[in-house]
Amino acid sequence: MSIEMHMLPSTTIEDRLESGRLEIDIKLQEIIENAIAKGHGEVAKLAGEVLLAGGKRMRPLLILLAHEVAGGLDLEQVMPLALAFELIHTATLVHDDINDKAKQRRGVPTIHERSGSERAMIAGDWLFVQGFALGGRYDATIVEIMAECCARIASSELQQLARVNDLATTPEDYYSIVRGKTARPFAAGCQAAALVAGLNPEEAMQLGEFGMELGLAFQIVDDLLDILGDERMGKPRGADVIEGKMTLPLIHALTLLHGDSRSRLSEVIVGFHDGLWDELIDLLTEAGSLEYARTLVRNHTDRALHLLRQFPESEARNCIESLTQLVMDRYE
Repeated sequence: MSIEMHMLPSTTIEDRLESGRLEIDIKLQEIIENAIAKGHGEVAKLAGEVLLAGGKRMRPLLILLAHEVAGGLDLEQVMPLALAFELIHTATLVHDDINDKAKQRRGVPTIHERSGSERAMIAGDWLFVQGFALGGRYDATIVEIMAECCARIASSELQQLARVNDLATTPEDYYSIVRGKTARPFAAGCQAAALVAGLNPEEAMQLGEFGMELGLAFQIVDDLLDILGDERMGKPRGADVIEGKMTLPLIHALTLLHGDSRSRLSEVIVGFHDGLWDELIDLLTEAGSLEYARTLVRNHTDRALHLLRQFPESEARNCIESLTQLVMDRYE
C-alpha cells in the first residue's frame, strides 16, 4: 500500500515525515524480500540485517521532499532514486565499518563482527549493485550524478584513511574529506531529485547546494556527538577518536593550542582511551573548539535554509526545514 506524502495536507509535519519513513521502510523490505525470492539468499539476508536495522532515513526523505519542492507531483517517479541513494549509503556504511573495525552500527553488531569481513564486503558490494540497478532507470544525467557521487565518496575515504592520527591535518583537509564523503550524497540526491521533477539544471544545482550545506552541518554535528556522547548514534562514544579520525573539534584545538596544552592534546589523541575523556573535554574547551564547531553548524544550517527559501513556500519545503532543524536538535 503506497503512502503518498504529498497528499497529506491535514497532517502535521511530524506525521508526514513519519509516513515517509514508513513508506521507505516498506519499499526497502520489499527489495530484500524480492531478492531472496529470486535466489539471492544469504547475501540479501546479510545486507538486509543492516539495511533494515532502522535509521533516520534522512537521505531518502530529503530526496522525496526535494522532488516535491521542485514541483514533482508523483512520488513513484522519484521513489526509486530515493531508495537507490539509501542502498548506496548503506553499502558505504558496511565498507566503512570493515575499514574502521567498528563493533556496532545502529546499536547492533556490525555485519563483519557477526559474519566476517569477507561476507560483509560482499554484502556491501551487493547493496551498491542494487542501488545502481534502481538509479539506472533514470536518464544518463542522473546516472552520471550518482556515479560521480560514489567516486567522490571513494576518493574521500582514501583521503581520510591517509589522515588517521595525522596531527597536521588542516581544516581544508577536513572539508575536502567531508564534502566528498558525507555532504556530496546529500547534494547529489537533492540535485537529481530536482532534475527528475523537471527543474532546469541551474535551479537543480541550487537544491544541490542546499544539500551540500546541510550535509556539512550534519557531519559536524556527528563530530560533536562523537565527543559529547549520544546513545542514539548507535555506536560507542568516542569511536571516531579511538579510530584516529581527525574530526573538526580536534583539528581546531590542535591549531589553536600552543606549548604544553598542544603537546598534551597530541598525546591524548594518539593514545586515547576512556580514562582520558575529562582531559580531552577540558583541552577542547580551553581552545573553544566545541563552541567553534557549534558555530559552524549554525552557519552551514543558515546557508542551507537561505538556499532552500529561494523556492516557493510549500508543505514539502516546511518539512525540509523541519529536517534541517532536526540536524541542529541532535546535539542541543
